Amino acid sequence: MKITPRQIEIIEAAGKILTSSGVNGMTIKNLAKEMQFSESAIYRHFTSKEEIIVVMLDYLSATMDERLQNTIQPTDNPEAKFKSIFQNLIDFFFKNPQFVVAVFSDGLMEESQRINQTLLKLMNVIMKHLMPVIMEGQQKGVLTNAITTDEMMYIVIGTYKLQMFKWKIAGFQFDIERAGNNMVHSILTLIKNK
Repeated sequence: MKITPRQIEIIEAAGKILTSSGVNGMTIKNLAKEMQFSESAIYRHFTSKEEIIVVMLDYLSATMDERLQNTIQPTDNPEAKFKSIFQNLIDFFFKNPQFVVAVFSDGLMEESQRINQTLLKLMNVIMKHLMPVIMEGQQKGVLTNAITTDEMMYIVIGTYKLQMFKWKIAGFQFDIERAGNNMVHSILTLIKNK
């Protein structure tokens, strides 16, 4: 994905505004004020608020894909791979809460079909890395076969999304790393073969 350093600065500023003011506060006017630019300077890099959000989510997808590719060690067992995926995701969002806001903002999905498609692309990145781990775990008898791979993946991702949403609405005021690790341990307790 080609993105200029200036576009990254704009995305980061947009993330700060999303974190402090939500989707409604993320306007080109507020963004220009945050960056101490003119509005026309923002428009030289992006055509609209929608494009800023789409590029932000695309950037997140590309970053997430690269991080997950580098975190999963082929020699690890399925349980270690599973933990590594979620520890990596939690660590990333802990360091970049603006992306949590972008992904879980109330009203963001109502903004446009293009934003919805970009959010779906992000979800597919996570599923691309998680599905083979779950399949391997089921094939090796580490994870239960009582439910299908797809069903297990949706349960796991849904639980993760709920945890991140709780952290967002709590104003990032609890230890997401500890809560996230507890969540991963609990999920594994439920889906591992007894």
